[in-house]
Amino acid sequence: MSSLQPLQDEEGNPLSPGLPDHIKNFLIDIDGTICDDIPNEEAERMATAKLYPDALKTINKWYDEGHVITFFTSRTEDHRAVTEEWLKRHKFRYHGLLMNKPRGGNYHWIDNHIVNATRYLGKFTDLVDAERTIQVFRE
Repeated sequence: MSSLQPLQDEEGNPLSPGLPDHIKNFLIDIDGTICDDIPNEEAERMATAKLYPDALKTINKWYDEGHVITFFTSRTEDHRAVTEEWLKRHKFRYHGLLMNKPRGGNYHWIDNHIVNATRYLGKFTDLVDAERTIQVFRE
């Protein structure tokens, strides 16, 4: 995994470290993004969820390029073992797995770091630059 770079504010005070500019910190959902969309209420289906092959290929390519891969899922801690086993069986390479993402979608992420969001629409491909309207804080 890439090493974090020290950052400072204008006055030289230390800030939270950041990744080098060429490295991305990917937070990737699981259900409906890399495999079938399985609700937590049907956990017995998680072990046999259908893999999306283009997701595996793309995510492992990003990993090999040095990007940080973290799966971020609404599955609960009770689902951690079956999730890790599924990821291992399908040979996903990743750095972390965060459970208990809030359910319901319509996410709006506010952070003091740059955040790029990409909505999954059925196929993993190379990312391209595009202009979109976004909501920002009024200056």
